[in-house]
Amino acid sequence: QVLLVESGGGLVQAGGSLRLSCAASVRTFSDYAVGWFRQAPVKEREFVASISWTGGTTAYSYSAKGRFTISRDNTNNMVYLQMNGLKSEDTAVYYCAADRHRLTRSHLDYEFWGQGTQVTVSS
Repeated sequence: QVLLVESGGGLVQAGGSLRLSCAASVRTFSDYAVGWFRQAPVKEREFVASISWTGGTTAYSYSAKGRFTISRDNTNNMVYLQMNGLKSEDTAVYYCAADRHRLTRSHLDYEFWGQGTQVTVSS
């Protein structure tokens, strides 16, 4: 079982930055690949970024590429999402998710989820 807790969301003006954190309560965090997803009202949950078990491989959605950076610290059981150049369309609840075996862009492939953190970007 993996307990994930997101933090760092908030209200920011367009063009601003936020750093989301995801803290994992698990014995060996490097056993899990991690993804960030987001869900806006009346929209489906969508992929934002992912990072492999040891952090050597990352992937981004088209909208996140060049603006967001995912990273992890396995010593401290943390994953981060640095978000720069925020736009109003980035407004959503952001979730981190973990899975022992899979590293994909589909939210259906991740077993463990946090409760989410709200990001609101004002234009």
